[in-house]
Amino acid sequence: MTDTGRYWGRIVAINIAATVLATFAFGGVGWQTPWRHVLESASISFLFSTSCSSLCALALPHLVPRISERFAFPMNWVVIVVALIGFASAGTLLALAVLVPIGYIRNTEAYMAWFVNVLKISIVVTLLFGIFGTALEIMRTRLDETTIALRTKELEEERARKLAIEAQLTSLESRVHPHFLFNTLNSIAELVHDDPAAAERVVGQLASLLRSSLDGASMPLVPLEQEVRVVRDYLEIERVRFGDRLRYDVQVADRLGAALVPRLALQTLVENSVKYAVSSRQAGASIRIRATDGGGRVRLEVEDDGPGFDTACTPDGHGLALVRSRLAMTFGDRASLRVESRPGRTLVTLDLPS
Repeated sequence: MTDTGRYWGRIVAINIAATVLATFAFGGVGWQTPWRHVLESASISFLFSTSCSSLCALALPHLVPRISERFAFPMNWVVIVVALIGFASAGTLLALAVLVPIGYIRNTEAYMAWFVNVLKISIVVTLLFGIFGTALEIMRTRLDETTIALRTKELEEERARKLAIEAQLTSLESRVHPHFLFNTLNSIAELVHDDPAAAERVVGQLASLLRSSLDGASMPLVPLEQEVRVVRDYLEIERVRFGDRLRYDVQVADRLGAALVPRLALQTLVENSVKYAVSSRQAGASIRIRATDGGGRVRLEVEDDGPGFDTACTPDGHGLALVRSRLAMTFGDRASLRVESRPGRTLVTLDLPS
């Protein structure tokens, strides 16, 4: 059954209930009333109830949203009550217009008497069931909106998880690149003879780095202290390769260790600096990683003194576009990424809610 069919089904049920109420509460019908009189009274009640409820059913779905937009509670319900009284009056006149041609009402005096007596009943019954029905439909509408919002949020979270996995796979792919592994393993082989302790340390850092790409696929956010460990492991491995050409400094206060940040986002920015600032110059470059907080925000900065690049034309594989997408999916407009770059200084800033 469609939504329209279910809506009119509820209207019919309310209409039947209103007919029963009007027949037994206001029609003078009791247990000893002859069935003929009961049927006659019920038919008339059904006519008036149908006239009033039909007007309400046709108008209220369009009227109530507009009233709610223009008037706050409780004034919106005052306007709705006035509208229901108007529909009760119009429905009463409509039903009387049916009774006159069939000869049930024969003169003006009878017409006026019917109008005065029935109008009171119509208003009471319309208000009773109209307010109930309107409140029910408002609750159903809000429930539907909430359901849609939850489903939308679930879809957004699913997209965020996919982006997180994509980031992990992209980062893993760059790390397990044959040149990267070859250079790292070659460095380890050299260290085995000259500095076994250092070789063991690099092996552990490499294992930790690769593990971080695979663990927690369902965790798009990780503590900052965990992300910083990944960054340090990555830089230490690359430092074995680049030596003094790679210089870095990490400034993260201990109180920020529990702040949640997108997994591998900071590492991706550091990896960009190594790729475009350190490896591209014989003199290498210095990388500075900072984390500060204030005003309910956490700011992460990755700065290098490399050659810089045109921010309007980001090189392929730079990773900034992916980080921006993950920020948008995870935090919406509550997070931002800013890039300032010129020869000798590139600064990338992540601004996140704490």
